[in-house]
Amino acid sequence: MATSYGYFKEEVSKYLKDKFNPNSTILDVGAGEGTYHRYLSDYFKNIDAVEVFKPNIINFGLENKYKRVYNANIIDFKYDRYNIIIFGDIIEHLEVNEAKKVLEYASDRCDEMIVAVPYMNKQGIEEDNIYEIHRQDDLTPKNVLERYPMLKLLYKNDKYGYYIKK
Repeated sequence: MATSYGYFKEEVSKYLKDKFNPNSTILDVGAGEGTYHRYLSDYFKNIDAVEVFKPNIINFGLENKYKRVYNANIIDFKYDRYNIIIFGDIIEHLEVNEAKKVLEYASDRCDEMIVAVPYMNKQGIEEDNIYEIHRQDDLTPKNVLERYPMLKLLYKNDKYGYYIKK
């Protein structure tokens, strides 16, 4: 699904706008339909995207929204530094060891990391996109922090959580 829950999007947007200046650089990992672009582009102008599923880039016109769009799998994607890296509904699609590797790599290359996670959410292939499978469909507020000790909780409800880097 190229979309995500609407929970805390406004709060996260305000958090980032209060903490960073408009020239800050952002990498939106798994851009999908461009949700974070919609919430942040009125303030931030340097937003790049990584999207593994090429039809999302085309169908949602991501190249018209983001400064640069990379059609790549974040597991293999190499990049330098961004002020902010957003993982919006991403880690549940990765095996635990892959997600740890991706988050550790990112943590060294950013000032802030935003990690949005749906809790206890099973999902299979959708719209012929194998990357939609949830490989961690057992995520809870407790085990996110246990599995990913580089994170701390920012916002949560019973269905969804936002984490930032420690």
